[in-house]
Amino acid sequence: MAKGQKNIAQTVSALILPTVNDLGYSLWDVEYVKEGASFYLRITIDCQEGVSIDDCEKVHRAIEPILDSEDPIEGSYYLEVSSPGIERVLRTEEHFVAMSGETVVLHLFTAVNGKKIFKGKLLGVDETTNNIVLEENGTEIEFSPRSIARAHLYYDFDQAMKNINTETTEDEEE
Repeated sequence: MAKGQKNIAQTVSALILPTVNDLGYSLWDVEYVKEGASFYLRITIDCQEGVSIDDCEKVHRAIEPILDSEDPIEGSYYLEVSSPGIERVLRTEEHFVAMSGETVVLHLFTAVNGKKIFKGKLLGVDETTNNIVLEENGTEIEFSPRSIARAHLYYDFDQAMKNINTETTEDEEE
């Protein structure tokens, strides 16, 4: 995200945060990006109970008048409100702290020990160095946040399908 786009995201975040929180959601992320010829303002919300399409619509309707009134973005853009999803992207220190204990995938800009992709248990953020700490195959590895090109939660779809198939088979046997 370009510097100007980052500033827009920060400004929008500050404008809509109270409203999003008042509605009972947390603001997971705000992203302002150009894709092709169009600009997109992506608002990602979260909640303990999960986020439905109705929740996204509710937040969209609540923040749209604020954005229209304050007009923090020059020109036209598409406003999107969504949930972070099952393989949510981790961008901020708060994201990494919140997801400690979960399995994550880190994609690095530059290879470390011949690898650019690491998958393991997120142990958190080192308070002294602010490095992201990951346990992969029993080994703790620290990564500078600047070395991470992309990070997201890992969801084992194959294991989930096996669990569903096992549950279905057990139900049929009863």
